[in-house]
Amino acid sequence: QLRLVESGGGLVQPGGSLRLSCAVSGFTLDYYAIGWFRQAPGKEREGVSCISSSGRSTDYADSVKGRFTISRDNAKNMVYLQMNSLNPEDTAVYYCAADFRHARSSVCFVKPAEYEHWGQGTQVTVSS
Repeated sequence: QLRLVESGGGLVQPGGSLRLSCAVSGFTLDYYAIGWFRQAPGKEREGVSCISSSGRSTDYADSVKGRFTISRDNAKNMVYLQMNSLNPEDTAVYYCAADFRHARSSVCFVKPAEYEHWGQGTQVTVSS
């Protein structure tokens, strides 16, 4: 059964850091790009970051560039999002998702519409 499970969310003070993890199972992670997305209350889901199947290509939303870092460990079936210098605007439910449409592509897309398989999300709250 294909699954993506996020973890690592929580409450953090402004300026703090969190590391989100996405554990995948039921498919060969090496073949697919993985994206991180977030959705705040009353807002549309937005792309945060993505990483290509090989890990050589990454992309970030302008709002998180220089603060967030995406990485993957295909051998462990894990994808990570290191989030530093968090601010209240980063508060949202964070999701990881797999792009099956562009298997083994050298690039990735920070667009929710390109992803078919989603995790259940993990809450990140940035507040003092």
